[in-house]
Amino acid sequence: MTEFILPSLLNLADPLSIFLMVAGLAGGIVIGALPGLSATMGVALMVPITFAMSPAQGLVMLGAIYVGAIYGGANSAILICTPGTPSSVATTFDGWPLTQQGKADSALYTSLLASAFGGIVGVCFLLFLAAPLARFALKFGGPENFWLCLFGLSTIAVMSPGNMGKGVVSGAIGLLVATIGLDPNVGVPRFTFGNYGLMQGISVIPCMIGLFSFSQVLYLVGTNKTFVAEYNPHSGTFMQVCRHLSGRCKAILLRSSLIGSWVGMLPGAGGEIASIIAYNESKRWSKTPEMYGKGCIEGVAASESANNAVIGGALIPLLTLGIPGSAVAAVILGALMAHGIQPGFKIFTETGTLAYTFIFSQFAVNLLVVPVGFALCRCMARLLTIRLTYVAISIVTLSFIGAYAIANSMVDVWTVVVFGFVGYFGGKVGMDAGAMALGVILGPMIEENLGKCLDLAHSVDGGLPAIMFGGPINKVLIAALLLSLSTPFLLRLKRLRKQELKAAHRFQREHKMKGGERHA
Repeated sequence: MTEFILPSLLNLADPLSIFLMVAGLAGGIVIGALPGLSATMGVALMVPITFAMSPAQGLVMLGAIYVGAIYGGANSAILICTPGTPSSVATTFDGWPLTQQGKADSALYTSLLASAFGGIVGVCFLLFLAAPLARFALKFGGPENFWLCLFGLSTIAVMSPGNMGKGVVSGAIGLLVATIGLDPNVGVPRFTFGNYGLMQGISVIPCMIGLFSFSQVLYLVGTNKTFVAEYNPHSGTFMQVCRHLSGRCKAILLRSSLIGSWVGMLPGAGGEIASIIAYNESKRWSKTPEMYGKGCIEGVAASESANNAVIGGALIPLLTLGIPGSAVAAVILGALMAHGIQPGFKIFTETGTLAYTFIFSQFAVNLLVVPVGFALCRCMARLLTIRLTYVAISIVTLSFIGAYAIANSMVDVWTVVVFGFVGYFGGKVGMDAGAMALGVILGPMIEENLGKCLDLAHSVDGGLPAIMFGGPINKVLIAALLLSLSTPFLLRLKRLRKQELKAAHRFQREHKMKGGERHA
């Protein structure tokens, strides 16, 4: 390893490499912030351009776009309640309320710094623990992924403790929507009503655009607001956020980054699962869980540090085993193979300079994201100073273009419209769009992994129970699932206990005051 460090650093010091990192990062942030344009799309579009570059420079640029796009999704999630990428869904829970309170700059700076921190932690895992973590990732099969997805889905109970019934119903509707299309196990069409466009199911990104973006436009247009939200920038906000994160949020940032790195290295898992689990754990261990969902900086920090740490984790199985940990990693795998490079452990010996140039570039990009993101988020925050009419028209136009660009299908455009009205009218009756989004995202994963478990049950003694409940990883995940489901009840008992203590203290004070008056 040591013999590759100096050549790798010299490659990064090349002016062209620095330019590619900054340009790729800026382009990725813009792509991530636009509804419908995902990190996968941005990286895939730029792969042909890398054929005119050296493999190292091509990887540096693709890696920068990857980091920028994942971070960029937070900007639209905070400013217009529209997750630019699915991994930013949890960021809307507290980012948008902060914007409505006139604290958009605080939320933007929190997402920026948390993203940089999470990305660096993920790259540290990639650099120092790639081999053992890759071997651990291979132990995750159908049963383990099934319980992991159920654990992610159980966060619905924590997300809506005040109205768990409507939260569960919202999640169930999302799961029902996820069953539209071909059955992943037997290939039978379900709920397509003879429409060929629905054979592939409901795409996640158009559904997210409808639930969060289009529905929000309908809500804003129905109000008397002149602007999307109040924007009151304050001098010194960036330093205040820095002090807050380095003080009260240290444990949250570290825990969420570790969760993101761990989930990212599991093939099939992604930033959406990592950010949801991190948000759930942050709320579970918080001393003030009732503040989450109402504009809590800790919630934004947990979500953003986790989904950016996923990047380093997703690259672990890619570089060590040749198994992509995410859709973007699969595109990067294709780019490597197009350059004649086969990922695996040999990449660290036969083309060690290339591998370590890529890894060190991820360090550099996550450091550069702070100044580049700082400049861009200040520009994007000006969106709140534009009249609502123009913003609404722009959001709707970009939503339709982004949805159509995914598969050149009008079905995706109609999906945006339908789920926009579902999100709008569902919000009127107290339905939870976040819970519904979780059902849509996690439903196909749960069904696919359950099918794998049923197939494995035919070849193992003990059948399905042995598959589902055997093994230490399954038992740990089941215990975490049960703890997650019991959290709302534990939080309620904790809240009742606090109220009883306050009532007892108040009674004691009143009793002492009355005793003093009698003595006087």
